[in-house]
Amino acid sequence: MNDTSLEIASQPDVWSRGVGLADEGRAAIGARGERMLVLGCGTSWFVAQSIAELREAAGLGETDAVCASEFVPRRRYDRVVAVTRSGTSTEVLEALRAVPADTHRVAITAVAGEPVDDLVDTRVLLDFADERSVVQTRFPTTVLALARAAFGEDLAHLTADGEAALAAPLPADPADIEHLVFLGTGWTVGLAHEAALKVREAAQAWSESYPARDYRHGPVAVAGPRSLVWSFGAVPESLDKAVRDAGARPYRDSRDPLAQLVLAQRFAVALAAHRGLDPDHPRLLTRSVVLA
Repeated sequence: MNDTSLEIASQPDVWSRGVGLADEGRAAIGARGERMLVLGCGTSWFVAQSIAELREAAGLGETDAVCASEFVPRRRYDRVVAVTRSGTSTEVLEALRAVPADTHRVAITAVAGEPVDDLVDTRVLLDFADERSVVQTRFPTTVLALARAAFGEDLAHLTADGEAALAAPLPADPADIEHLVFLGTGWTVGLAHEAALKVREAAQAWSESYPARDYRHGPVAVAGPRSLVWSFGAVPESLDKAVRDAGARPYRDSRDPLAQLVLAQRFAVALAAHRGLDPDHPRLLTRSVVLA
């Protein structure tokens, strides 16, 4: 079994450890009333989007999410949080250096002793969720499990849902699918973006992602018989008719959205295998983007 599959399978266990750090997470990212910005690149940017929506929905304060490479210090924030598995990504480090000195800076990372440590006031270390793989799976989902617990959500069901997603059949035979679309709403829009990225990274396949209701505003036009349209969370069931009308197949299930993402990760790995690719060695990608 490849490293990516092993790390996917470990998620229910590492989620439990992340949820156990809820108090630390609450102190780092859950202060009520603060204006907060969450930064990241790639997967971590999508995690930032989900965190921002979760925090605002919990009534904790205004929260923005910005791709680190596009950060411009124009707005005032009480706290800036960088999500960075490696602690070495150039754009994240550059963004943190641009944050005004009187702003509290936080890093959520999987590795201690990296350059990000010198740029923050608070570090949340999830070293138990670190990964050998270039393609991220368990670190981002553990960050979200921690954030949800820190914001007061009851996650007693999460481990069981994750284990069920590991045992569930895939929603389609990868040999029958050449186009995947992932839809979300609220905080699961970030999950949809992340699922689509996993398909591109691991399987070099055609994948898209959208806020669910926006799918009918154009993107549905390219769906067809070899398209799988996958919904995360509380996506309106009425969208399934539009998917079927396009000749595509819809998929949704009732498990926790993080568990739904586990199934999507498994599908990406299975699609990679069908295409003769090794998800542990994705084309043109490295564990961290460090620019000269």
